[in-house]
Amino acid sequence: MFSKEELFEFLIQEYEHPFSGWDFSHIRDRMVSSPLPWSYASKVLPRLIKVDSLLDMGTGGGEFLANNFQPFPKYTCATEAHGPNVPIAKSRLEPLGVKVCQLCGDDSLPFKNEEFELVINRHEYYDAEEVFRILKKRGDFITKQVDSCNDKELADLLGATYTVDEWNLDLASKELESAGFTIIEKLAGIQLTRFFDIGAVVFYLKIVPWAISDFSIEKYKDKLFAIHEKIVNEGFIEVKNPRFMIVAKKE
Repeated sequence: MFSKEELFEFLIQEYEHPFSGWDFSHIRDRMVSSPLPWSYASKVLPRLIKVDSLLDMGTGGGEFLANNFQPFPKYTCATEAHGPNVPIAKSRLEPLGVKVCQLCGDDSLPFKNEEFELVINRHEYYDAEEVFRILKKRGDFITKQVDSCNDKELADLLGATYTVDEWNLDLASKELESAGFTIIEKLAGIQLTRFFDIGAVVFYLKIVPWAISDFSIEKYKDKLFAIHEKIVNEGFIEVKNPRFMIVAKKE
């Protein structure tokens, strides 16, 4: 059993543990999530064999693209807006023939009109009109998104203020339709996430600083200690995180 001093030192160590790309291996098996009732990869893969051009938006370090969607279409590009991820993505993807482009924070995409037959997007911001512009006619846009209620239960456990812009399946669908898309399929589901130690919670909150913008171990140490006690007594804490997915077509 930790003393409070030892626990505080452990939390500092967890928060300072290096993180790069979108690699959660440090807390693998310490944080686990239930499967959703649908699969993003299974929606993408059948379409990949029919196209010669693909854009992956928000590729992170390129991990998911490289691990799930090879062989790539003849012309494949990926974008990433988070600067530290760009060299990681380039080193992973460019040897595989993927062009990696860094985005600079605005809504415009550095591609010609009707450049891609398929655009995919996993947990990344997008501008619906820009995606419509770069898609070829009859092209598909497939996106898996994080609902704005994501991480709210974790914030509630910490007694933290949770303020994010509303974002959900209904809003995203209407936005895409307004841009000219036809919605082919839309799905929503709840992902249950369990944390098996308080260090995994701290590392996770370091990775997603937008979840609790004022998070620090010092500020929230009493709540963190209380969550630690709950985990010790019950084995884990569990939170519900909503997700949704849309398949849209440019008719």
